[in-house]
Amino acid sequence: MRIEFWGAAQEVTGACFLLECGGYKVLVDCGMIQGRRRDELRNREPFPFDPATIDAVVLTHAHIDHSGRLPLLVKAGFRGKILTHRASRDLCEILLRDAAHLAAQDAELDNRKRARKGLPPVEPLFTTADVERTLQHLRALEYGERRQILPGIAIRLRDAGHILGSAIVEVWLSEGGLTRKLVFSGDLGHRGTPMLRDPELIDAADLVILESTYGDREHRSWESTWAEMAEIFTETRAGRGNILIPAFAVGRTQELLYSFHRHFDQWGLGRWQIFLDSPMAIQATQVYRRHDDLFDREASAMLARGEDPLKLPNLRLTPEPEDSMALNRIRAGAIIIAGSGMCEGGRIRHHFKHNIWREETQVLIVGFQAEGTLGRRLVDGARRIRLWGETMKVRAKIHTIGGLSAHAGQQGLFDWYANFDGRPPVCLVHGEPTAMETLARRLQDELTAEVLQPRLGAVLDLSQPLRKLTLQYPGERH
Repeated sequence: MRIEFWGAAQEVTGACFLLECGGYKVLVDCGMIQGRRRDELRNREPFPFDPATIDAVVLTHAHIDHSGRLPLLVKAGFRGKILTHRASRDLCEILLRDAAHLAAQDAELDNRKRARKGLPPVEPLFTTADVERTLQHLRALEYGERRQILPGIAIRLRDAGHILGSAIVEVWLSEGGLTRKLVFSGDLGHRGTPMLRDPELIDAADLVILESTYGDREHRSWESTWAEMAEIFTETRAGRGNILIPAFAVGRTQELLYSFHRHFDQWGLGRWQIFLDSPMAIQATQVYRRHDDLFDREASAMLARGEDPLKLPNLRLTPEPEDSMALNRIRAGAIIIAGSGMCEGGRIRHHFKHNIWREETQVLIVGFQAEGTLGRRLVDGARRIRLWGETMKVRAKIHTIGGLSAHAGQQGLFDWYANFDGRPPVCLVHGEPTAMETLARRLQDELTAEVLQPRLGAVLDLSQPLRKLTLQYPGERH
């Protein structure tokens, strides 16, 4: 009985945890490694285990850093079931198909460069056909439903409040008369996130595997976030320019639409034309509507009154390329929500080309911007950017809206763990080393918790007494 850490260990992306019990093997998540190019190249490396020997996968949610290597797993011989919440199943269809499209584009670009150097072409990381085969393995679960998935292995999903369908996973492992309960936080949501329920609290575990993305910081309050957005929308004259909002297609876009609906009159949004210019976000919004029974109390009350909390009277969807290109002719009075969220691709770059050099343009950054991305350069105050080989001056005003996060801040992570009876040992994952170390110190100092920070390849023997735990690294020489 053991757990192996094969992703999101001392880093944020690539979540992948292998459980072994009674001769069966289960993965919790199988995410893509994202970030700098040298990091992403690790996705092409063989798995450190034989995918054909994996009996099942439990998926916490649909985000690519948790689901993105599933097509590679299937391609390499996995034949079991992929168990996840029904909303995550539907979102995976959108996100994995998009990932295959991006993989094809990346391979095409790489192969042009390789051809010039006389190098042989490379295949895409995975194809649309690989994704379609993967989707056939998905099986839908509900929150609160305890399911025996293999002899000696049972699971239950609880609402993580991160994106629609995101789950905390409770796992019971039983072998040789010994039972251990593990709780994987998945990505824990930020309490008060628009439209979603707060993360469920759990009080019993033998071992907790806790994310630590924001283990070293707090988010701005919702009140100050709404106040800043109100100021931007009410004080910007609709007749003077456009507002561009690069946004992630799943989660952030729907939170924005809901917030616009909720504050429509207060923010003076009726003066604007509002465009959702992202085919993937349009699809994802339909998935949110299909699963509106998962909304929080406030959004559910809107539904009960006959309101669609994701609808605006002046919202126009622009799924087709020609609809998007027509927006280039609008010089003022438009709020345009488009992908990609970090401005590395998608239609937002076209809108930048036509607007970012104009001083009357406003750009709202509403999500995390990774180092090295165009979005990060704008946040850091770049006065010039390059788009399609052309250098453009940044005259637009850039606003960074800091409170819109789908992840719990340090206090949220601390409070969620503090709810467990007996302070079970905790493994911190899904965080940069500084964030993990900061959270670890607080858990140790204030709760006297036993905290482990596994590196890639760490193994934890779950048959040992779960106090004074020792991580083993079989692949390392001493």
